[in-house]
Amino acid sequence: MGMGTRAKTRFGAGIATTALGAFVAAPTWAQELVGQPTPGGIGLQAAASPLKHQVHFFHQAVLLPMCVGISLLVLGLLLWIIVRYNKRANPVPAKFSHNTTIEVIWTVVPILILMVIALFSFRLLFSYENMPEPDVRVKITGNQWNWAYEYPDHKVPEYISNILPEDKTTKQLYRLAADQPIVVPVGATVELLITAADVIHAVAVPAFGVKIDAIPGKTNHTWFKAEKTGIYYGQCSELCGVDHAFMPIQVNVVTQAEFEAWVASKGGSMPGSEPAAPAAAPAAAEAAAPVAADAAAPTEAPTEAAAAPAAAAAQ
Repeated sequence: MGMGTRAKTRFGAGIATTALGAFVAAPTWAQELVGQPTPGGIGLQAAASPLKHQVHFFHQAVLLPMCVGISLLVLGLLLWIIVRYNKRANPVPAKFSHNTTIEVIWTVVPILILMVIALFSFRLLFSYENMPEPDVRVKITGNQWNWAYEYPDHKVPEYISNILPEDKTTKQLYRLAADQPIVVPVGATVELLITAADVIHAVAVPAFGVKIDAIPGKTNHTWFKAEKTGIYYGQCSELCGVDHAFMPIQVNVVTQAEFEAWVASKGGSMPGSEPAAPAAAPAAAEAAAPVAADAAAPTEAPTEAAAAPAAAAAQ
C-alpha cells in the first residue's frame, strides 16, 4: 500500500524539522571557547566586542531565519509538486504556460527580502565606519610571512610578531599563538591602521568582528573594543604565498595598569605624560637661580677687599 499525500507531506516536514533542530543544537554539543575556534563547533565564534554582537544579530536574527525559511519553502514546493503533479497522480498535464499572479509574487517578494537585508546590512556597515574617538592606535604591517606592530601614540617602536613554534604551544593553538602579541587595554577603543609591505594580506580576529585587507601602498582602518580580558586569536585570511598559513595574530587584552606597564617595558610612554619633562625645566631654572646668585657673591667681596689696599697706597 502506497503512502498517501498527507503522510508524505508529514514525513517530509518531519525530516526538515529534525534536520533544522540538529543544525541549531549542534553548537551546544561542543564546549564553546572564547577567542579561538571551538573543535566540533558550528557557527560564529563567541562575541567579545560590540561590533561582533551586531554581526551575531545580523547573522542569527536576519540571515539565518531567511535562509532556513526560503529553503523550507522551496523544499515544500518541491515535495508538493512531486507528489501532486507526478504522472500517476496527474496523468493529464495542464496546458497553460504563464500565471501573472505567481510571476508578480516571485518578483516582488525577493525584492522585499533584499530590502530587509539591506536595511540591517547598511546599519552594520555604518557601525564599522562610525568609530568613536580611539584610545589606542596600532599600526599593523603585513610582511611575508609575519606581522609588524607599532603604537604611534604611545611611542612604542615597531616590533615583529612571528608564529610560536609547535613545541612551545598546544596542538589547539599551533598556528594561532604568536611570540609577540598585540596588547590592548580592556574597554578601550582600539583603532587598527593596516597596510602591507609586499603583497596583499588580511587581518582577521573573529572574536572582535575584525576582517580587513592589508594592501601595499594603502592604509585601511577598522576598530574594536574588547569587552573582557583574555587572549584572542586570528590569522591572515588572504592568500599571500607559501607560508600564508603561518601568520597568526594574537591579541592580549589586559587591564589598564598592565597595559601601562607593558608600554613602559617596550620603551614607550602614555599619551599626556611627555609634557611633564618640559614643565619641570622652568622650575629647575628657578631653583638654580639662588644658587647662582650665592656663588657669584663671594667673587665680589674679594674684589672690594683687593681694591682697598690699592686705594690706600695711592693716598
